[in-house]
Amino acid sequence: MAGEAPEGDTPRVSIIVSKGTLNMVFPPLILATTAASMGAEVTLYFTFWGIEALKKDGIKNLKVASVGNPALPMPNILGMLPGMTAIATRMMKGKVEEAGMGDPADLLDMCVEMDNVELVACTPTLGVMGIDEDDLIEGLTLAGAGYAMEQMFESDVQLFI
Repeated sequence: MAGEAPEGDTPRVSIIVSKGTLNMVFPPLILATTAASMGAEVTLYFTFWGIEALKKDGIKNLKVASVGNPALPMPNILGMLPGMTAIATRMMKGKVEEAGMGDPADLLDMCVEMDNVELVACTPTLGVMGIDEDDLIEGLTLAGAGYAMEQMFESDVQLFI
């Protein structure tokens, strides 16, 4: 039945978020909140550039990649011009708002508030990127790749975005 998790054991979903652009963080947040609202247990594991979304106000500062993004409705060469990243970001935010999909910051807040969503920041990445725990939003689990693998081994669905 649409709108509910399958009957039986509670489904588990693990999503690895490794990219720090708005267009690569937004889909995992949509999937996580949707799966959680359908009754699944969800783990979002943020690593490498995905960690940017977990910094205080980080989600509000994410941009759309304008270079190397062939799906943008402009020739790729234009992405290199000054200001194009800002234009592409405004364009995406406008389309998301028009579609009524919500704000990524609101979705992240929902994830923090939901009892069946766990947000995990990769501790080795924090070290590599020079990020202190105090730089991050509240409500996170800090763990390494072994924890991420345990979650994936136990999950019915694993996504790497």
